[in-house]
Amino acid sequence: MGHIIELENNGLKEVYEFNKVARQADGSVLYRQGKAVLLATVTIDKESCIEEDFLPLTVQYIEKFYAAAKIPGGFVKREAKPSDFETLTSRIVDRAVRPLFPKGFNKSVVINITVFSSDSEVDLQVAALHAANAALIVSTLPVKKSVAAVRVGKIGEKIIYNPKLSDLNRSKLDLLIVGSGTDIAMIEMKANASKEAGSFNVNELQKDELMSILKEASGYISSASENYLKQFVQYKREDLIELESTHTESEIKETILKNYSQKLDSALKSLAKSERLDAVYAILKEVTEQFEAQEKEYKPADIKYGFELAVKEKVREIILNGTRLDGRKYNEVRPISIETNLLPSVHGSALFTRGETQALVTVTLGDSKDAQMYELLTSSTAQNENFMVHYNFPPYSVGEAKPIGAVSRRELGHGNLAKRALEPSVEMEDNQTIRVVSEILESNGSSSMATVCGGSLALHAAKVNVKKLIAGIAMGVIVENSDKYTVLTDIMGAEDHYGDMDFKVAGSRKGITALQLDIKIDGLDLKVLEKALSQAIDGLNHILDIMEEAKENIVPSKALPSVIEFEVNPSKIPLIIGKGGSTIREIIDKFNVSIDLNRDKGIAKITGGNIEDLEKAKEYILELIEKDSKPVTKYEIGKIYKGKISKVVDFGYFVEMPDGYDALLHNSKVPLEMLSSLKEGDEIEVKVISQKDKKVELIMI
Repeated sequence: MGHIIELENNGLKEVYEFNKVARQADGSVLYRQGKAVLLATVTIDKESCIEEDFLPLTVQYIEKFYAAAKIPGGFVKREAKPSDFETLTSRIVDRAVRPLFPKGFNKSVVINITVFSSDSEVDLQVAALHAANAALIVSTLPVKKSVAAVRVGKIGEKIIYNPKLSDLNRSKLDLLIVGSGTDIAMIEMKANASKEAGSFNVNELQKDELMSILKEASGYISSASENYLKQFVQYKREDLIELESTHTESEIKETILKNYSQKLDSALKSLAKSERLDAVYAILKEVTEQFEAQEKEYKPADIKYGFELAVKEKVREIILNGTRLDGRKYNEVRPISIETNLLPSVHGSALFTRGETQALVTVTLGDSKDAQMYELLTSSTAQNENFMVHYNFPPYSVGEAKPIGAVSRRELGHGNLAKRALEPSVEMEDNQTIRVVSEILESNGSSSMATVCGGSLALHAAKVNVKKLIAGIAMGVIVENSDKYTVLTDIMGAEDHYGDMDFKVAGSRKGITALQLDIKIDGLDLKVLEKALSQAIDGLNHILDIMEEAKENIVPSKALPSVIEFEVNPSKIPLIIGKGGSTIREIIDKFNVSIDLNRDKGIAKITGGNIEDLEKAKEYILELIEKDSKPVTKYEIGKIYKGKISKVVDFGYFVEMPDGYDALLHNSKVPLEMLSSLKEGDEIEVKVISQKDKKVELIMI
């Protein structure tokens, strides 16, 4: 019924089946790897036509719970909002396959990838990408190339290509490389911290090692992408979409460049982004009016598109001729200013401003109960995210008059990139949760890298155990032909929009902790990438110089929680916890603190907002341990005692008995008319109704 192709690609055994399912889509494939089964489909809105230089591509990666023999948790037993992993995977596939589409293609395209069966050892991101690639090649779209992906891990000092997930989870490196032929199209990379012999290691990747990996991976990608195209093209459907002619837009572009070149040159070199946009818009208005006066039969959309092409060509011409739009040198970073702990009620904060990009980054400290719980299809148990980075990009940051809506894919992607950059530098304490939030207040290029810089300083400002400062920088490339290119440091918005590469690099002075590379042309030669990486490292060191100076001037926030650590006999820790955690919950509620107990080290750590409460909690624990060494006080059941309320909690009262022991008086054992009037310090009469060892229950007389 279908056509089956079995391939082995750098250790991946893949099975592609065409013309079996989803045959009404414009392209489809049933993909198998191990026990994982995915369906990728491509559909085209043949009536759509976007009249601008933009490809309206939508990628949806969807995981079904039944794929792992699970029923969705929660009240609604149906898949609903996509998880962060699904959204991030959709973005990866989108960025990887977008360069496959020919220039001038502007029909709406939707790629759906559905996971029908999962495998705990299969990299579903690589599987999704390869499935989407196969569906595109055999579709009715005019796609004539193929991509291939390689995942790289590092265990010990050994580099592993396409590792199993169990190996990747203990790897020092997670590097995803996507390319076509000998060209690299996309890179995603993060370093993974590790503890070896009791020592915490950030595990930054060195430039030379990265380039060595990229060169070797490029060979694998070239072989795989060529083989994919050769094997899949035999099942390709007839192309149904013809590329739209761009003669009208080209004619308009040439007319604009001939008559408005000097005005465009002057407008594009305006120093401020807002001034530049206003000046360019004024020229567009003038151009439109001029064409109308000449009674040219051009559509407004054609004029706008032709004008955009003219602006793009002019921007690239200015840069290639030796100057940047804001007058900087190619390797120059914009002016930087930093302010730390400017928010008095926040644990840690930093305002990082670079040129016209500004990020206000905050850090909030919590304990294990504050962690974000999530599920992965490839894991049998729920996971906890103890280090979170949330990135917000409000419309006002770019001067747009729009309401703030739900978190976008872009915001999730930028937050994930900043998290990958920062996380290897943070040695998390036991029972700790950290949330970093970046509010982008102003944006003109590389707000995700501003988040990294501000985030690293905010973590220091919150006294988090950060091993190294991490900075981030965005690089760009303008390619004129195969042998002429210009590498730009710290790109601004227009240089990103009209350039050929967006290359984000984050790391410490020792090496790289995270990378993200997107190419807008067919591919990029490794020599260009190496030049951009070298220039990026110089820029990072410049930024780190400024950050280190700011770090020395940090004044701790008064909102930081107080911490007391003291030694306890490990054998007494079960006593502090109590049966089912009852004792430790009582201490937490009574003194409004958080408690972390390390049985291996014999350490009790108490955290809270009030140092007096911490001291009282410590004293209470030490008294509890001391009392445990003494004979148990026996109270007479039914006897009435005089006591004093030492603490009021939601569920009742702690009553100090004559011998100093705190017994529990539950709300249910208090007359209703007295519940609202009792307060701390009141002396009351109580009757003992039960006692189990040291747990005494009372009723109010």
